[in-house]
Amino acid sequence: IYLLYLLKLTPINYLFMKKLFKLSILALLFIVASCNAPVDKNPEFEANVETAKSFMIAHGTDDIAAQTEMLHDDLLWQPPMYGADQYGKAEHIAALKVYQEMLDDILYTADNWLPGVNAETGELDGSVRTYGTWTGVHAETGQAFSLTSYHTMDFTDGKISAGGDYFDVGGFFASFESATE
Repeated sequence: IYLLYLLKLTPINYLFMKKLFKLSILALLFIVASCNAPVDKNPEFEANVETAKSFMIAHGTDDIAAQTEMLHDDLLWQPPMYGADQYGKAEHIAALKVYQEMLDDILYTADNWLPGVNAETGELDGSVRTYGTWTGVHAETGQAFSLTSYHTMDFTDGKISAGGDYFDVGGFFASFESATE
């Protein structure tokens, strides 16, 4: 009672403060618990990340055969060119060969490997997204490059079945033209 007098709390205020304190602690615990709640992962995500990493490494080592094995026969790919339509496996392999012939010492350094979601349901679907930087040397000019990019990859039966490359392809190619002038 002496403590109540010092705090100038009436018994009713004291009970209210006690309940408010308990509710505050409970709310704080709820917030902390929800922040640390594990996110359900698609069971195929980790294996798909490893495939995506292997695909990027194979690109850097000009191993088109390994890349071809990782692509699903029904591949649909969105190239980075403005206004370009999606194309299939044969066209994507041809595009990969162009990059590999034009560039040396290709290396992709990922900033991250992120899970993707199904567009209709918003649920994790095992797809992979990655932001990163390609580095290397233009074979003709010897000019080094550093290209920031974003890539998406969907998977079917453990193979890349859809995806796309997103970067400034026009500026990328133009940078080599200005080096030859």
